Amino acid sequence: MKSIRVINKQSGAVSLFVVIFAILLMSVVTISFLRIMTADQNQASGNDLARSAYDSALAGVEDAKRTLVWYTQQCKTSPGSCADWATKLATTECNTAIRLSGVVKAGDIASTSGGTGTGEIKVQQSTAVDESGNSVDKALDQAYTCVTLKLNTDDYKAKVPANQSILVPLISTGSFSSVTIEWFSRDDVTATDGTVKTPNTTGTQPLLNQSDWVVDRPSLLRAQYMQVGSSFKLSDFDYVTDDSQSNGNTIFLYPSTNGSTTAELVSRDIRRNSAGSLPPATAASAPFPTKCATKVSSGGYACKVTLSLPTPVGGGTPSTAYLRLTSFYAAANVRVTLNGSQFKVVQPIVDSTGRANDVFRRVESRIDLYDTGFPYPEAAVDLNNSLCKDFAVTDTQYIAGSCTP
Repeated sequence: MKSIRVINKQSGAVSLFVVIFAILLMSVVTISFLRIMTADQNQASGNDLARSAYDSALAGVEDAKRTLVWYTQQCKTSPGSCADWATKLATTECNTAIRLSGVVKAGDIASTSGGTGTGEIKVQQSTAVDESGNSVDKALDQAYTCVTLKLNTDDYKAKVPANQSILVPLISTGSFSSVTIEWFSRDDVTATDGTVKTPNTTGTQPLLNQSDWVVDRPSLLRAQYMQVGSSFKLSDFDYVTDDSQSNGNTIFLYPSTNGSTTAELVSRDIRRNSAGSLPPATAASAPFPTKCATKVSSGGYACKVTLSLPTPVGGGTPSTAYLRLTSFYAAANVRVTLNGSQFKVVQPIVDSTGRANDVFRRVESRIDLYDTGFPYPEAAVDLNNSLCKDFAVTDTQYIAGSCTP
Protein backbone atom coordinates (compact mmCIF):
# COMPACT_ATOMS: atom_id res chain seq x y z
CA MET A 1 0.00 0.00 0.00
CA LYS A 2 1.45 3.34 -1.07
CA SER A 3 1.38 6.41 1.23
CA ILE A 4 0.22 9.77 -0.10
CA ARG A 5 2.27 12.84 0.86
CA VAL A 6 0.42 16.18 1.01
CA ILE A 7 2.46 19.40 0.82
CA ASN A 8 0.90 22.59 2.32
CA LYS A 9 2.04 25.65 0.26
CA GLN A 10 -0.08 28.28 2.05
CA SER A 11 2.61 29.28 4.55
CA GLY A 12 5.06 30.05 1.75
CA ALA A 13 2.55 32.28 -0.07
CA VAL A 14 1.86 34.29 3.10
CA SER A 15 5.56 34.94 3.58
CA LEU A 16 5.85 36.12 -0.01
CA PHE A 17 2.98 38.58 0.43
CA VAL A 18 4.52 39.90 3.66
CA VAL A 19 7.83 40.50 1.92
CA ILE A 20 6.14 42.26 -1.01
CA PHE A 21 4.10 44.54 1.25
CA ALA A 22 7.17 45.28 3.40
CA ILE A 23 9.14 46.25 0.29
CA LEU A 24 6.28 48.46 -0.92
CA LEU A 25 6.00 50.12 2.48
CA MET A 26 9.73 50.76 2.65
CA SER A 27 9.66 52.10 -0.90
CA VAL A 28 6.83 54.52 -0.06
CA VAL A 29 8.62 55.69 3.08
CA THR A 30 11.90 56.11 1.21
CA ILE A 31 10.32 57.99 -1.69
CA SER A 32 8.39 60.26 0.71
CA PHE A 33 11.54 60.95 2.67
CA LEU A 34 13.43 61.77 -0.54
CA ARG A 35 10.63 64.09 -1.66
CA ILE A 36 10.71 65.89 1.69
CA MET A 37 14.50 66.23 1.48
CA THR A 38 14.28 67.49 -2.10
CA ALA A 39 11.55 69.99 -1.20
CA ASP A 40 13.55 71.27 1.78
CA GLN A 41 16.66 71.53 -0.34
CA ASN A 42 14.78 73.43 -3.07
CA GLN A 43 13.26 75.74 -0.47
CA ALA A 44 16.64 76.38 1.12
CA SER A 45 18.19 76.99 -2.28
CA GLY A 46 15.33 79.33 -3.20
CA ASN A 47 15.72 81.23 0.07
CA ASP A 48 19.46 81.56 -0.51
CA LEU A 49 18.92 82.82 -4.05
CA ALA A 50 16.22 85.25 -2.89
CA ARG A 51 18.50 86.58 -0.18
CA SER A 52 21.40 86.84 -2.65
CA ALA A 53 19.15 88.70 -5.11
CA TYR A 54 18.08 91.05 -2.31
CA ASP A 55 21.73 91.66 -1.38
CA SER A 56 22.45 92.39 -5.05
CA ALA A 57 19.64 94.97 -5.08
CA LEU A 58 21.11 96.57 -1.95
CA ALA A 59 24.48 96.73 -3.71
CA GLY A 60 22.74 98.76 -6.40
CA VAL A 61 21.35 101.09 -3.73
CA GLU A 62 24.84 101.62 -2.32
CA ASP A 63 26.22 102.52 -5.76
CA ALA A 64 23.27 104.89 -6.16
CA LYS A 65 24.28 106.58 -2.88
CA ARG A 66 27.78 107.04 -4.26
CA THR A 67 26.23 108.53 -7.39
CA LEU A 68 24.24 111.02 -5.29
CA VAL A 69 27.40 112.01 -3.41
CA TRP A 70 29.13 112.54 -6.76
CA TYR A 71 26.16 114.66 -7.90
CA THR A 72 26.27 116.92 -4.83
CA GLN A 73 30.01 117.42 -5.36
CA GLN A 74 29.37 118.43 -8.98
CA CYS A 75 26.81 120.98 -7.80
CA LYS A 76 29.32 122.46 -5.36
CA THR A 77 32.23 122.68 -7.77
CA SER A 78 30.17 123.69 -10.81
CA PRO A 79 26.77 125.11 -9.78
CA GLY A 80 25.92 126.00 -13.37
CA SER A 81 25.93 122.34 -14.42
CA CYS A 82 23.83 121.13 -11.47
CA ALA A 83 20.45 121.32 -13.25
CA ASP A 84 21.85 119.62 -16.35
CA TRP A 85 23.26 116.73 -14.31
CA ALA A 86 19.98 116.40 -12.43
CA THR A 87 18.13 115.93 -15.73
CA LYS A 88 20.63 113.33 -16.94
CA LEU A 89 20.65 111.32 -13.71
CA ALA A 90 16.85 111.24 -13.42
CA THR A 91 16.44 109.17 -16.61
CA THR A 92 14.40 105.95 -16.46
CA GLU A 93 17.03 104.07 -18.47
CA CYS A 94 18.54 101.34 -16.30
CA ASN A 95 21.95 102.03 -14.73
CA THR A 96 22.50 105.20 -16.77
CA ALA A 97 23.01 107.29 -13.62
CA ILE A 98 25.60 104.78 -12.37
CA ARG A 99 27.44 104.94 -15.68
CA LEU A 100 27.42 108.75 -15.91
CA SER A 101 28.76 109.20 -12.38
CA GLY A 102 31.68 106.86 -13.00
CA VAL A 103 31.34 105.16 -9.59
CA VAL A 104 31.53 101.83 -11.44
CA LYS A 105 34.14 101.13 -14.09
CA ALA A 106 32.77 101.19 -17.62
CA GLY A 107 34.11 97.69 -18.25
CA ASP A 108 32.02 96.30 -15.38
CA ILE A 109 28.75 97.42 -16.96
CA ALA A 110 27.38 94.88 -19.42
CA SER A 111 26.61 96.24 -22.87
CA THR A 112 23.07 96.22 -24.17
CA SER A 113 22.02 95.50 -27.72
CA GLY A 114 22.63 99.13 -28.57
CA GLY A 115 26.11 99.05 -27.08
CA THR A 116 25.34 101.81 -24.58
CA GLY A 117 26.76 99.93 -21.61
CA THR A 118 23.66 100.23 -19.45
CA GLY A 119 23.19 96.51 -18.88
CA GLU A 120 23.50 94.69 -15.57
CA ILE A 121 26.42 95.20 -13.21
CA LYS A 122 28.04 92.19 -11.56
CA VAL A 123 28.37 92.26 -7.80
CA GLN A 124 32.00 91.87 -6.80
CA GLN A 125 33.43 92.38 -3.33
CA SER A 126 36.99 91.21 -3.91
CA THR A 127 39.51 90.75 -6.73
CA ALA A 128 40.23 87.10 -5.86
CA VAL A 129 40.50 84.77 -8.89
CA ASP A 130 40.42 81.00 -9.35
CA GLU A 131 42.99 78.80 -11.09
CA SER A 132 41.65 79.85 -14.48
CA GLY A 133 41.98 83.55 -13.66
CA ASN A 134 38.25 84.16 -13.37
CA SER A 135 36.77 86.30 -10.61
CA VAL A 136 35.53 84.21 -7.70
CA ASP A 137 32.79 86.70 -6.80
CA LYS A 138 31.52 87.05 -10.37
CA ALA A 139 31.24 83.27 -10.59
CA LEU A 140 28.44 83.48 -8.01
CA ASP A 141 26.31 85.07 -10.76
CA GLN A 142 25.01 87.99 -8.68
CA ALA A 143 24.26 91.35 -10.26
CA TYR A 144 21.94 94.31 -10.07
CA THR A 145 20.12 94.59 -13.35
CA CYS A 146 18.46 97.99 -13.12
CA VAL A 147 19.00 101.06 -10.92
CA THR A 148 17.14 104.32 -11.50
CA LEU A 149 17.01 107.58 -9.55
CA LYS A 150 14.10 109.92 -8.89
CA LEU A 151 15.62 113.14 -7.60
CA ASN A 152 12.44 115.21 -7.15
CA THR A 153 9.76 113.54 -5.04
CA ASP A 154 6.10 114.21 -4.31
CA ASP A 155 6.54 113.75 -0.57
CA TYR A 156 8.98 113.28 2.28
CA LYS A 157 8.68 110.20 4.50
CA ALA A 158 10.46 109.43 7.76
CA LYS A 159 10.16 107.64 11.09
CA VAL A 160 10.14 109.98 14.09
CA PRO A 161 11.21 108.25 17.35
CA ALA A 162 9.16 108.85 20.47
CA ASN A 163 9.87 112.26 22.04
CA GLN A 164 12.48 113.07 19.40
CA SER A 165 12.61 115.35 16.38
CA ILE A 166 13.46 115.40 12.69
CA LEU A 167 14.19 118.45 10.53
CA VAL A 168 12.68 118.48 7.04
CA PRO A 169 14.25 120.91 4.52
CA LEU A 170 11.43 122.49 2.51
CA ILE A 171 13.38 122.85 -0.73
CA SER A 172 10.94 122.80 -3.62
CA THR A 173 10.77 122.83 -7.39
CA GLY A 174 8.22 125.66 -7.28
CA SER A 175 6.23 127.90 -4.97
CA PHE A 176 3.89 126.59 -2.26
CA SER A 177 1.76 128.22 0.42
CA SER A 178 0.78 125.22 2.52
CA VAL A 179 2.06 121.84 3.62
CA THR A 180 0.14 118.68 4.47
CA ILE A 181 1.35 116.53 7.36
CA GLU A 182 0.21 112.94 7.88
CA TRP A 183 1.38 110.76 10.73
CA PHE A 184 0.88 107.49 12.60
CA SER A 185 0.75 104.86 9.87
CA ARG A 186 -0.36 101.23 9.89
CA ASP A 187 3.19 100.23 10.88
CA ASP A 188 2.79 102.16 14.15
CA VAL A 189 -0.35 100.27 15.17
CA THR A 190 -0.05 97.02 17.13
CA ALA A 191 -3.69 95.94 16.63
CA THR A 192 -3.95 93.38 13.82
CA ASP A 193 -7.09 95.02 12.40
CA GLY A 194 -5.53 98.49 12.36
CA THR A 195 -7.74 99.91 15.11
CA VAL A 196 -6.47 103.26 16.42
CA LYS A 197 -7.46 104.50 19.88
CA THR A 198 -8.06 108.11 18.91
CA PRO A 199 -9.70 110.08 21.75
CA ASN A 200 -12.94 111.96 21.25
CA THR A 201 -12.02 115.20 23.00
CA THR A 202 -13.63 118.61 23.13
CA GLY A 203 -12.42 121.90 24.54
CA THR A 204 -8.93 122.12 25.98
CA GLN A 205 -6.90 119.01 25.21
CA PRO A 206 -5.37 117.26 28.24
CA LEU A 207 -1.58 116.84 28.32
CA LEU A 208 -1.09 113.49 30.02
CA ASN A 209 1.82 111.74 31.68
CA GLN A 210 3.78 109.39 29.45
CA SER A 211 2.40 106.35 31.31
CA ASP A 212 -1.20 107.52 30.77
CA TRP A 213 -0.91 107.68 26.98
CA VAL A 214 -2.50 104.38 25.88
CA VAL A 215 -1.02 102.06 23.27
CA ASP A 216 -2.20 102.61 19.67
CA ARG A 217 -3.19 106.21 20.34
CA PRO A 218 -1.70 108.54 17.70
CA SER A 219 1.16 110.63 19.00
CA LEU A 220 0.89 114.34 19.74
CA LEU A 221 2.87 116.01 16.98
CA ARG A 222 4.67 119.33 17.38
CA ALA A 223 5.21 121.14 14.08
CA GLN A 224 7.64 124.06 14.02
CA TYR A 225 7.95 126.09 10.84
CA MET A 226 11.06 128.24 10.29
CA GLN A 227 11.82 130.43 7.30
CA VAL A 228 13.81 133.47 6.19
CA GLY A 229 13.39 135.86 3.28
CA SER A 230 16.10 137.36 1.12
CA SER A 231 17.44 139.15 4.22
CA PHE A 232 16.62 138.89 7.91
CA LYS A 233 17.64 139.74 11.45
CA LEU A 234 17.67 137.26 14.30
CA SER A 235 15.02 139.34 16.06
CA ASP A 236 12.63 138.62 13.16
CA PHE A 237 11.96 135.26 14.79
CA ASP A 238 10.61 136.93 17.94
CA TYR A 239 7.38 138.46 16.68
CA VAL A 240 4.57 138.50 14.14
CA THR A 241 4.11 141.74 12.22
CA ASP A 242 0.81 143.52 11.80
CA ASP A 243 0.45 142.24 8.24
CA SER A 244 0.70 138.58 9.39
CA GLN A 245 4.32 138.10 8.40
CA SER A 246 6.33 135.64 10.46
CA ASN A 247 9.58 133.69 10.29
CA GLY A 248 8.82 131.11 12.95
CA ASN A 249 5.67 129.37 14.18
CA THR A 250 4.83 126.41 16.39
CA ILE A 251 1.67 124.33 16.63
CA PHE A 252 0.87 121.26 18.73
CA LEU A 253 -1.33 118.84 16.79
CA TYR A 254 -3.47 116.85 19.23
CA PRO A 255 -5.22 113.71 17.86
CA SER A 256 -9.00 113.81 18.06
CA THR A 257 -11.88 112.14 16.22
CA ASN A 258 -13.72 115.47 15.97
CA GLY A 259 -10.70 117.64 15.16
CA SER A 260 -9.99 119.82 12.14
CA THR A 261 -8.08 119.01 8.96
CA THR A 262 -6.78 122.57 8.35
CA ALA A 263 -4.98 125.18 10.44
CA GLU A 264 -3.37 128.60 9.95
CA LEU A 265 -0.09 129.11 11.73
CA VAL A 266 -0.28 132.90 11.99
CA SER A 267 -3.81 132.99 13.43
CA ARG A 268 -2.68 130.80 16.34
CA ASP A 269 0.45 132.80 17.11
CA ILE A 270 0.28 134.72 20.42
CA ARG A 271 3.70 136.34 20.29
CA ARG A 272 4.14 140.11 20.31
CA ASN A 273 3.56 142.10 17.14
CA SER A 274 6.03 144.82 18.05
CA ALA A 275 8.87 145.54 20.46
CA GLY A 276 6.31 145.92 23.25
CA SER A 277 5.30 143.41 25.88
CA LEU A 278 4.01 139.92 25.10
CA PRO A 279 0.23 139.56 24.79
CA PRO A 280 -1.62 137.38 27.30
CA ALA A 281 -2.05 133.70 26.60
CA THR A 282 -5.22 132.80 24.71
CA ALA A 283 -6.97 129.67 23.55
CA ALA A 284 -4.85 129.83 20.40
CA SER A 285 -1.86 128.68 22.42
CA ALA A 286 -3.56 125.40 23.41
CA PRO A 287 -2.91 122.17 21.48
CA PHE A 288 -4.82 122.13 18.21
CA PRO A 289 -7.35 119.26 17.88
CA THR A 290 -6.49 117.48 14.64
CA LYS A 291 -8.74 115.05 12.81
CA CYS A 292 -7.57 111.46 13.25
CA ALA A 293 -9.27 108.22 12.22
CA THR A 294 -10.16 105.28 14.46
CA LYS A 295 -8.81 102.75 11.98
CA VAL A 296 -5.94 102.90 9.53
CA SER A 297 -5.39 100.71 6.49
CA SER A 298 -2.12 99.52 4.99
CA GLY A 299 -0.25 102.40 3.38
CA GLY A 300 -2.41 105.04 5.07
CA TYR A 301 -2.07 107.37 8.04
CA ALA A 302 -4.39 107.94 10.97
CA CYS A 303 -3.97 111.74 11.21
CA LYS A 304 -3.84 114.44 8.55
CA VAL A 305 -3.72 118.24 8.63
CA THR A 306 -2.94 120.99 6.12
CA LEU A 307 -1.04 124.00 7.50
CA SER A 308 -1.30 127.40 5.80
CA LEU A 309 2.12 129.07 5.88
CA PRO A 310 2.85 132.75 6.60
CA THR A 311 4.80 135.21 4.48
CA PRO A 312 8.41 135.84 5.60
CA VAL A 313 9.15 139.02 7.53
CA GLY A 314 9.93 141.63 4.90
CA GLY A 315 7.64 140.04 2.31
CA GLY A 316 8.43 138.01 -0.76
CA THR A 317 8.98 134.27 -0.84
CA PRO A 318 11.14 132.30 1.59
CA SER A 319 14.70 131.67 0.47
CA THR A 320 15.12 128.99 3.12
CA ALA A 321 12.46 127.05 5.02
CA TYR A 322 12.44 124.11 7.43
CA LEU A 323 9.79 122.04 9.17
CA ARG A 324 10.75 120.48 12.49
CA LEU A 325 8.52 117.62 13.65
CA THR A 326 8.55 116.16 17.17
CA SER A 327 6.49 113.09 18.04
CA PHE A 328 5.46 113.09 21.72
CA TYR A 329 4.34 110.01 23.67
CA ALA A 330 4.91 107.52 20.82
CA ALA A 331 6.94 106.99 17.68
CA ALA A 332 5.26 107.78 14.38
CA ASN A 333 5.84 107.46 10.67
CA VAL A 334 5.22 110.81 9.01
CA ARG A 335 4.59 112.02 5.48
CA VAL A 336 5.01 115.66 4.41
CA THR A 337 3.64 117.03 1.14
CA LEU A 338 4.25 120.46 -0.41
CA ASN A 339 0.92 121.44 -1.89
CA GLY A 340 1.43 122.55 -5.48
CA SER A 341 5.11 121.61 -5.65
CA GLN A 342 7.67 118.82 -5.20
CA PHE A 343 10.67 118.32 -2.96
CA LYS A 344 13.79 119.18 -4.94
CA VAL A 345 16.63 116.67 -4.35
CA VAL A 346 15.81 116.40 -0.64
CA GLN A 347 15.01 112.69 -0.38
CA PRO A 348 15.72 111.00 -3.74
CA ILE A 349 14.16 107.60 -4.41
CA VAL A 350 16.36 104.73 -5.58
CA ASP A 351 14.69 101.86 -7.46
CA SER A 352 17.03 98.86 -7.63
CA THR A 353 16.49 95.34 -9.00
CA GLY A 354 18.96 92.60 -8.04
CA ARG A 355 19.54 89.15 -9.50
CA ALA A 356 21.03 85.86 -8.32
CA ASN A 357 20.97 83.25 -11.08
CA ASP A 358 17.35 83.40 -12.30
CA VAL A 359 15.85 84.90 -9.12
CA PHE A 360 15.12 88.64 -8.99
CA ARG A 361 14.34 91.00 -6.08
CA ARG A 362 13.37 94.66 -6.27
CA VAL A 363 13.73 97.28 -3.54
CA GLU A 364 12.92 100.98 -3.22
CA SER A 365 14.92 103.19 -0.88
CA ARG A 366 14.72 106.85 0.10
CA ILE A 367 18.05 108.60 0.58
CA ASP A 368 18.25 111.74 2.75
CA LEU A 369 20.78 114.12 1.25
CA TYR A 370 20.73 116.34 4.33
CA ASP A 371 22.05 115.50 7.78
CA THR A 372 19.03 114.32 9.76
CA GLY A 373 21.16 112.96 12.61
CA PHE A 374 22.48 116.30 13.86
CA PRO A 375 21.71 116.60 17.61
CA TYR A 376 19.17 119.41 17.50
CA PRO A 377 18.18 120.61 20.99
CA GLU A 378 15.03 118.82 22.13
CA ALA A 379 14.20 121.20 24.99
CA ALA A 380 15.23 124.39 26.75
CA VAL A 381 17.25 124.26 29.97
CA ASP A 382 16.23 126.15 33.13
CA LEU A 383 18.69 125.76 36.01
CA ASN A 384 19.37 127.49 39.31
CA ASN A 385 22.98 126.33 39.43
CA SER A 386 25.77 126.44 36.85
CA LEU A 387 25.53 124.77 33.45
CA CYS A 388 28.53 123.28 31.67
CA LYS A 389 28.57 123.73 27.91
CA ASP A 390 31.37 121.82 26.26
CA PHE A 391 30.93 121.23 22.54
CA ALA A 392 32.06 122.53 19.19
CA VAL A 393 30.17 123.17 15.96
CA THR A 394 31.78 123.58 12.54
CA ASP A 395 30.38 123.88 9.05
CA THR A 396 30.36 120.12 8.66
CA GLN A 397 30.15 118.44 12.07
CA TYR A 398 29.19 118.55 15.73
CA ILE A 399 31.83 117.59 18.36
CA ALA A 400 30.61 116.63 21.82
CA GLY A 401 32.64 117.63 24.88
CA SER A 402 33.38 115.81 28.11
CA CYS A 403 33.13 118.38 30.90
CA THR A 404 31.23 117.82 34.14
CA PRO A 405 29.00 120.62 35.50
